[in-house]
Amino acid sequence: QVQLVESGGGLVQAGGSLRLSCAASGSIFSINAMAWYRQAPGKQRELVASITSGGSTNYADSVKGRFTISRDYAKNTVSLQMNSLKPEDTAAYYCNAELQTWTPPRIRRNYWGQGTQVTVSS
Repeated sequence: QVQLVESGGGLVQAGGSLRLSCAASGSIFSINAMAWYRQAPGKQRELVASITSGGSTNYADSVKGRFTISRDYAKNTVSLQMNSLKPEDTAAYYCNAELQTWTPPRIRRNYWGQGTQVTVSS
């Protein structure tokens, strides 16, 4: 079994900062990419930022220059530093990991966290 547990969400005023963290645990053989997605009410889930096993990062245009994704490979964690937050960043944020477990045939699968709410007030 694999678990992804997020933390760090909350309520913040516009212009403020929050840091989200996600820890993956369980029978993990290797992790390829890790990412953060978000979903606002009535909208589709969208990719916010991703980071590969090699450290390459990708950001949604709407968060470039404000958000930074980072990863601790030894601890199987991924973080999202969010600065200059805007009301439109309000959403449930989900951690995602593409990984292989020790269980054969070790195919890559996507796993999701339970989500953490970020609310930015104007």
